[in-house]
Amino acid sequence: MENLLDAILNMFKSDEIRKVVISKPSAKSLEYKKISAEKKGTYYQIAKFTETQVFHENVGEGEVAERVYQLLASGFKQLNAWSDRFEHMILLSKKGQSTFKKKALKEQTPVSIDAKHNREKNYLIKEGKPVEPLVDMGVLTPDGRVVKAMYDKYKQINRFLEIIDDEVVAFQGKDIKIIDFGCGKSYLTFILYYYLTEIRKIPATIIGLDLKADVIEKCNAAARKYGYTGLRFEVGDISQFEASLPVDMVITLHACDTATDFALYNAIKWDAEMIFSVPCCQHELNKQIHTDNLSLFTRYGIIKERFSALATDAIRANLLEYAGYKTQLLEFVDFAHTPKNILIRAVKRKSTSDSVREKALQEVEDVMREFNFNPTLYSLVVGGETLKGLVDGNCCVRAPHEKD
Repeated sequence: MENLLDAILNMFKSDEIRKVVISKPSAKSLEYKKISAEKKGTYYQIAKFTETQVFHENVGEGEVAERVYQLLASGFKQLNAWSDRFEHMILLSKKGQSTFKKKALKEQTPVSIDAKHNREKNYLIKEGKPVEPLVDMGVLTPDGRVVKAMYDKYKQINRFLEIIDDEVVAFQGKDIKIIDFGCGKSYLTFILYYYLTEIRKIPATIIGLDLKADVIEKCNAAARKYGYTGLRFEVGDISQFEASLPVDMVITLHACDTATDFALYNAIKWDAEMIFSVPCCQHELNKQIHTDNLSLFTRYGIIKERFSALATDAIRANLLEYAGYKTQLLEFVDFAHTPKNILIRAVKRKSTSDSVREKALQEVEDVMREFNFNPTLYSLVVGGETLKGLVDGNCCVRAPHEKD
């Protein structure tokens, strides 16, 4: 395989590679079915595709060649790579022998290949029809074409809608009522309203909530401009907000730290059918974490920070399971291109067995004991007396959830 590594290193050194596709897995049992790497300014974004999911990682320009070699050598038979001028191809035989090819491109480049792929993909918001909020955002031209420089944002918006669409298509209500916590400038809220009312033809009422009065004023003005009569925005605190209507869906995107916990708790209290949350700034557990048995996770600052953030969302997911939701943690490419790329999707179950609820809660409590965690969502959902017992190391009866 040394010749293979040399060939890949030379390929990146001699040509400005824009895109790489690794394909043809040698065995059906391989976890990833296809892998791609695309140049994004000063780094490459690698996407690893399973049958149902895609996982991303970013690598620097100086590291990408060796990483591509590792991925190709993990069980794949073919690599294609494109620059503006050439297509490079590597074929691997069953015996591990390598064949290298290189040909000049005539008309197409990786950029045009990507653009064609984006246009052909069956996005929920299709190119060719102007959507006023997207035009104002600069994603679409006035005649509905995607602005070339905004294709990433166009794809990200559609990805967000696809995650929601999976559950909306199964929704049984005649109309849908949604609370959007921490809505900010709300361009996703406007797109969600458009998707529900214009694409799915579902009457929708959406309330966007944020602390910034000037932002709320601008959002309400935009809703009036677009004629979105079922969409309004209010100034309010997530932890104190009281819904004035039955709630079918709660959305919280980038609510900072424990604001996400209050949003999730409100969703549980209101018996919301669907919850979609992209947490942000999970500082709470990072300040609390302490363990004698697993101090490896706290020794290095960056590991401590990331482990605490992942533990925060794992605990949230289990507490939602305890509260009667089927919960998934999905990789979601963030709109600001930050590492905060986990989306919590929770859908209310018709019924949940006591054993499932008890197991979900026990797993949370085991982690709390081991790492000295005192998570806000636990105290909100389960109750203060149980939390005190855990901290003191005593056994106690769990406080019943108010919805049980």
